[in-house]
Amino acid sequence: MESKGFFGSLFDMSFSSLVTPKIIKVIYVLTLIAIALLAILFTISAFSTSSGLGAVTLLIIAPILSLFYIVYARVFLEFFIAIFRVAETNAELVSLKRIEMGLDVPPPAEPVAEA
Repeated sequence: MESKGFFGSLFDMSFSSLVTPKIIKVIYVLTLIAIALLAILFTISAFSTSSGLGAVTLLIIAPILSLFYIVYARVFLEFFIAIFRVAETNAELVSLKRIEMGLDVPPPAEPVAEA
């Protein structure tokens, strides 16, 4: 199957080409940026309340919460990639079984992009 570009996949009304595997890295980077900005805003807000709370937030609370949300985002995105890979592997197994049974074999599914 011919690999479609990003916009080709985006406007593919048959959903034969998937967009998510192509943009997962961009989504992760945007998530990391959002978490960092929220941690900075949280720290600034804590400093505006009191310098002691700001110091504790800067050194302890913001890093721990940021790490928690980064791990959560990573696991969430990896879950989606795992689903796409399972679907891809399933399509390959079906093709192999169809070959084994001597049936007409449709073209294989588009592989998940690692770019």
